[in-house]
Amino acid sequence: MTDTETASTGWADRYRAAMMGSAPAPLALLERGDGAYVWDADGNKYLDFLAGIAVNSLGHNHPVLVAAVTRQASALVHVSNYFATRPQIELAERLREITGAGDRGRVYFGNSGAEAIEAALKLARLNHGRPRILALNNSFHGRTMGALSLTGKPALREPFEPLIPGIEHIDSTIAALEAVIDDSVAALIVEPIKGEAGVVGLPDGYLRAARALTEKHGVLLILDEIQTGVGRTGNWFSFQGTGITPDAVALAKGIAGGMPIGALVTFGAASDLFETGQHGSTFGGNPLATAVANAVLGEIESAGLIGNAVLRGQQIRAAITAIGSPLVAEIRGEGLLIGVGLSEPVAARISREAFSLGLIVNAANESSIRIAPPLIIGDAEIAEFTEKFTRALEAAA
Repeated sequence: MTDTETASTGWADRYRAAMMGSAPAPLALLERGDGAYVWDADGNKYLDFLAGIAVNSLGHNHPVLVAAVTRQASALVHVSNYFATRPQIELAERLREITGAGDRGRVYFGNSGAEAIEAALKLARLNHGRPRILALNNSFHGRTMGALSLTGKPALREPFEPLIPGIEHIDSTIAALEAVIDDSVAALIVEPIKGEAGVVGLPDGYLRAARALTEKHGVLLILDEIQTGVGRTGNWFSFQGTGITPDAVALAKGIAGGMPIGALVTFGAASDLFETGQHGSTFGGNPLATAVANAVLGEIESAGLIGNAVLRGQQIRAAITAIGSPLVAEIRGEGLLIGVGLSEPVAARISREAFSLGLIVNAANESSIRIAPPLIIGDAEIAEFTEKFTRALEAAA
């Protein structure tokens, strides 16, 4: 691409010619970012209230992240899993601490949320060889074959069937869980908030009931906190607001602020299930990704960004309510993971209108807008969001 080639002079054609058609057409060719903003190849500026789908915890070009990349890249980027590195050990210890897994906790590192879920599936298979795994309807756990097998969206699953056997999808109700769980079930795998469904929470008391039932029957309770974790929902992890302790939690997205990484953290007896040689990843836990994750998690803690997620989430909800648009039927979610339920199926139109105004939000489905800004946002960004989102709603009405 030449210096003079811009968003209007050929990059989209080159993308289509070179890239697989598995993803939708890109909205723009982005060149750089700073804080909560990104710029495209034509110099257009956008307020990023999606943060790479809940990935860019510190926003773009944060000096702490940049320094960590620079420092570690000049020392050691990759070694095989025949060796340990200090950043890897430090991050495993940090994840045991912030999840609450403690001394009995253990950590497996991969490169993505889907890989964390694949590890969780293997963990489930090791639970006394039980044949059944439960997941929820309308859930999303990833695109790999194992993660897709758990995903409760038939339209995503059907082109790739037959998938992994033994997985059953149930409604997200306590009654549905009570009806199917017994001593033949290996694991229940759930998202505390279904992000891809439009930021839809579980019923009140669901995780407490699930924990009681799984403990009664010797079933592993595995939580997918890939999108809800790392401070986004007002705790380090969403389950920490419910008073329960899972057997394992899958993590990714915001851990390293944009550097690819995933992890499965096990609690208590579940930490004893994997044996040497039963799982692995060439790049998992490499020193570059783990060093950046340590820096990002350290900054989230020292800058008080979990508290900021609570405060700013409240402000955004209040601002959307105050708009008074008839299109806004419901506001869902926690912290800075927010779903706007719409009274009409116009989410894609609202998202397009917002983008034309310089605001990035996401149409999670036809009737839901997903909002997941960086944890660093403040009053100025929320004021700009409110002004542009108001105009997008008005244009879509």
